[in-house]
Amino acid sequence: MKSEPRHLHLHLVSDATGETLITVARAASAQYPSVSVIEHLHAMTRSPKQVERILADIEREPGIVLFTLVDRSIADPLESGCRLIAVPCFSVLDPVLQVFQSYLGASREGRAGAQHALDGDYFRRIEALTFAMMHDDGQLPEELDLADIVIIGVSRTSKTPTSIYLANRGVRTANIPIVPGVALPAELEQVTNPLIVGLVATPDRIVQMRENRVLAFSSLGNDDPYVDRAAVAAEIASTRRICARKGWPVIDVTRRSIEETATAILALRRGGEHGRRE
Repeated sequence: MKSEPRHLHLHLVSDATGETLITVARAASAQYPSVSVIEHLHAMTRSPKQVERILADIEREPGIVLFTLVDRSIADPLESGCRLIAVPCFSVLDPVLQVFQSYLGASREGRAGAQHALDGDYFRRIEALTFAMMHDDGQLPEELDLADIVIIGVSRTSKTPTSIYLANRGVRTANIPIVPGVALPAELEQVTNPLIVGLVATPDRIVQMRENRVLAFSSLGNDDPYVDRAAVAAEIASTRRICARKGWPVIDVTRRSIEETATAILALRRGGEHGRRE
C-alpha cells in the first residue's frame, strides 16, 4: 500500500472569492488528519494570463488542483496545463451543474461569481478582503485602528487564513506575527477601535506544522529555534503573557478549524468581551 505523504499542496482556483472551494477542500482534507494540507488560494481568476502564473505556481509546488471556473476559455488552459505537469485537476462545480442541466433541460449561462450579488454585502466583503491582504503579516501598522479585528500570534497559528475567512464575512481584519526578539508595533498600543485577539496552539502542533511547511523549501536541523520544541513553547508562553498583560483574549486553535476560530472571534466581538480569555 502506498504510504500517505506528510504534506499536500492543494491549489484552489476560483473565478470569485474561493469560499465555495475552501469549504469543499477542507471537508475533504479533514478525512486525512495525518496529512498537513498547505492551501494555495488563487481567487478572482478571470484571464488566461492569470492561469499562466497559476500553472507556474503549481509546477513549483505540485499537488491536487481543484477549481470553480465556469468560463471554459479559462478552465481549458488550466486543465491542459495540469495534464502537462501531471497533477490531478478537478472541477468541483461540473458534476453538480450537469445534474442541474439534465433535470432542467436548459443550458447554463456561465456567469463567473454569479452566486455573489453585487449588493452592499458583496462590496463589504471585497473591501474587507483587500484590507486583509494589505494588512497581512504586520503590514501598514499605522492603519491598525481602521481594522475591526487584529489577530496576533506566533508563526503557524493560522493568522492569515483566519483573517481571510473573517474578510469573507465582511470583517476588516489585520494580523501581526509575534517574533522572538522583535517588538510588536507601537501602533498596537494606541488602537481604540479593533478587538485584539491572540492565537496560540500546543508546542507539538506548532512544531509539526512548521516542519511540514519548510519540508519543501529547506532542511532545518532539530536544534533550529524555528522547529525546536522548547523554543516554540517559550514563544507561546510569551504570547500568553503579552495578552494577559494587555487584557487581550486568547484562543487556542490546536483543535479548532479555521471556521471555528473565526466563529469564536466573532462571538467575542459581538459580546464585547475583550478581557475574557479562552
